[in-house]
Amino acid sequence: MKKIILSLGLASALFAASINFNESDMSANRINPADGGVILSYHDSIKEVKKSVVNISTSKTITQTNRFSPLDDFFNDPYFKQFFDFDFPQRKSKNDKEVISSLGSGVIISKDGYIVTNNHVVDDADTITVNLPGSDTEYKAKLIGKDPKTDLAVIKIDAKNLSAITFANSDNLMEGDVVFALGNPFGVGFSVTSGIISALNKDNIGLNQYENFIQTDASINPGNSGGALVDSRGFLVGINSAILSRGGGNNGIGFAIPSNMVKDIAKKLIEKGKIERGFLGVTISALYGDTKKAYKNQEGALITDVQKGSSADEAGLKRGDLVTKVNDKIIKNPMDLKNYIGTLEIGEKITINYERDGDNKQTTFVLKGEKDSSKGVQSNLIDGLSLRNLDVRLKDHLQIPKDVNGVFVESVKDKSKARESGFKKGDIIIGVGQSEIKNLKDLDQALKQNNKKEFIKIWVYRNGFATLLVLK
Repeated sequence: MKKIILSLGLASALFAASINFNESDMSANRINPADGGVILSYHDSIKEVKKSVVNISTSKTITQTNRFSPLDDFFNDPYFKQFFDFDFPQRKSKNDKEVISSLGSGVIISKDGYIVTNNHVVDDADTITVNLPGSDTEYKAKLIGKDPKTDLAVIKIDAKNLSAITFANSDNLMEGDVVFALGNPFGVGFSVTSGIISALNKDNIGLNQYENFIQTDASINPGNSGGALVDSRGFLVGINSAILSRGGGNNGIGFAIPSNMVKDIAKKLIEKGKIERGFLGVTISALYGDTKKAYKNQEGALITDVQKGSSADEAGLKRGDLVTKVNDKIIKNPMDLKNYIGTLEIGEKITINYERDGDNKQTTFVLKGEKDSSKGVQSNLIDGLSLRNLDVRLKDHLQIPKDVNGVFVESVKDKSKARESGFKKGDIIIGVGQSEIKNLKDLDQALKQNNKKEFIKIWVYRNGFATLLVLK
C-alpha cells in the first residue's frame, strides 16, 4: 500500500508581476470524420499555435567528481598492469570542468515574453537561450521561478508583441480527443505529432510529487519537453513532460501537465517567483478491499497519520477519518486531496468534510505552512548541503527500505564543496569513515572526529547501492 505525504514546495526569489492569459470562450464542438466525405486537415489549427512554441537551449558547467572505486587501485597496480600492454584511462581530476548543453521547448504565454516550460529543461542552467519560431535571433532568458514538484518553470525574454497561446479548459477533456504535440524533438527543429488522449488524471507515475497527467499516444521525444499539447482547435491543453520508455524512444505513452495546472502555477510564479503551498500534515491512503466495508462512503482519502502541530492536528482530524470533500472539490482518492491542497496557499480558509465512525462531519480552519518540517534541517554541517533526518514519513514517501538509516540530502548548492565531491539531491548519508550514521547528531560527531583529515570518506546510499564520496 502506497502512502502519500502532503508537503510544502518552495521555488526561487520573489518577482512581483501579474499576467492575463488568453482563454478560450468557445465550447468544444466535436465532429464525425465520416460526415461530408471530405479530407480532414488540421493545418489551419496548427499554423497559428506554431508561433507560440519556442526552442530552448541551456548550458551549465559541472565539475568532475572525485569518487573512488576499488577498480581504480586494481587497474593502476603495477603487478596487474604487467599483464596488459596498454595503460588504462585515468579518471579526470576533480578540478576538471565540463560544459553540458541540452535542448528543450517552451510555450509563450504572454505577449511581453513570459514562457512556460518544464523545470527539468532549465534546472541548474547557467545560461538559457530562446529561439523564436521562424527567426534566427537568439534571446537570453531570465529564470522567473520554478516549481520542481510539478516540473514547471517560467522564463522571460525581452521581446514584445509575441504570439501568446490560448489556454483550453483541461477539465473538459475527454478520452479519444484528438491532440497534437508541438516542440523540438531531438533538436531537429520544429515538428508536430498527432494522437489522441489515451487517459486522464494519471497519477502514481513517479515523475513528480504532484501528478494529474494527461496520457497521450502523440509522440513526445527528447527535446519535446516543455512544448505544447494542443487540441484540434490549436488551444493549449497541456505541457509535454515525459514518456515511459525503456530505450528512450517513444512507445506511445506520453504524459502532459494539464493546462489548468499550468496556468495556476505559472501565474503564481510570475506574481511571486515561488510557490508557497499550504500544508495539511497528514499521511493518506486509498480505501481498498475490506477497508471499504468499514465506511459508508466508498470514495475518499483515508487519513492514516496526523503530524503533531499541523493544520490537520489543530483542526481535530484524526487517524481513520475519511476525507470526502474540501471546499467545493469532491475527493475521490488520495491524489485528489494531495493535488487540491497543493493548489492552496498558506493562510487560506478551507472546509473539510469527512466521515468518522459512520458519521459525516465538517471542520473549517486556516491552512498553515509546513513549519514543523523545517525543524531538524541543517545546512552548516557540510558546505553546500541542506540535510535532514531520515524519518519514517520520509522513508514512506520516498519508498526507501526500512532498514536504511541515515541523513537525507534535501538539496546541493551549486559551486560548493559538496557539489564538487559528487553529492546529489536525494542521497542518504549512511557512514563517515568507519562510523555508522543514523541521524544529524551522529553526522555532526563523526565530522568533528575527522575534521583534521585532509580527506573525509563519506558513504551515501544512492539508487539502492552504497557509494563512496570523498570530501576535502
